[in-house]
Amino acid sequence: MTRAWGAYVRAAEAARVTVRELDGIAELQRAEKVLGGIWGVPDNPPLGSELMRAMRKAEGYVAGAFDDAGGEMVGVCVGFHSVPAARTMHSHIAGVVPEMAGRHAGFALKLHQRAWCLERGITLMEWTFDPLVARNAYFNLAKLGTRVAEYLPDFYGSMGDGINDAEDASDRILVHWDLDSPQVASACDGSPVEIAEVAAAAAGPGASWVEVPRDIEAMRLSDPGEARAWRTKVRDQLLSGLESGRVAGFDRDHGYLLTGTAPKEGTE
Repeated sequence: MTRAWGAYVRAAEAARVTVRELDGIAELQRAEKVLGGIWGVPDNPPLGSELMRAMRKAEGYVAGAFDDAGGEMVGVCVGFHSVPAARTMHSHIAGVVPEMAGRHAGFALKLHQRAWCLERGITLMEWTFDPLVARNAYFNLAKLGTRVAEYLPDFYGSMGDGINDAEDASDRILVHWDLDSPQVASACDGSPVEIAEVAAAAAGPGASWVEVPRDIEAMRLSDPGEARAWRTKVRDQLLSGLESGRVAGFDRDHGYLLTGTAPKEGTE
């Protein structure tokens, strides 16, 4: 068993889930319903079973997480090959039902996807996330060890579902996950990227923090105008910072750490 599969097995055992590829139209239809529930749009799921069927046939990644206690599907993750197709995977969607909060099933899902990719010679994975969602930023940058590749303003256009505000721009951060890098391997083994160490290494006159709300999802319900103001503020700061620098990490209390110098090609 490779180190990557070993990391997945430990994460799955801790979360008390089993992750496996989905097969057959019945399982894919169930995955469609699970995604619809997670996104709060049961009548209009963000990904249909017919498209997942096509992705599976094209040797894409279509997997589900199942609760060991009752065998129910509690999470879904789908990805397809990106450019260059032989080495890169674009992880399009991943979600876990709210009832699994605190079980870290999402971590097990991503580690299964990583091991699956490495087994096939795929060494880079990418995906997008909303930069205002602090828990996702921490999960991606600290717990998984990804790095910010690009800021994408209003990437998907208007999104009227149970998670996104239809009147808010759908800004996204694109991250790259270097699947076989020492940092990622260490994170997957249970040692998240420590922001104190990152901050010390990145300290300098060009270093700064970009704060985000602690709970943007609650703010969208209580004060949509304030939530949209945060969108503009964070977009301006990150776009400006990324012109000559990079995001070096994320801290739950301070937000994104920007450094004033971009890394040289092939380095972090």
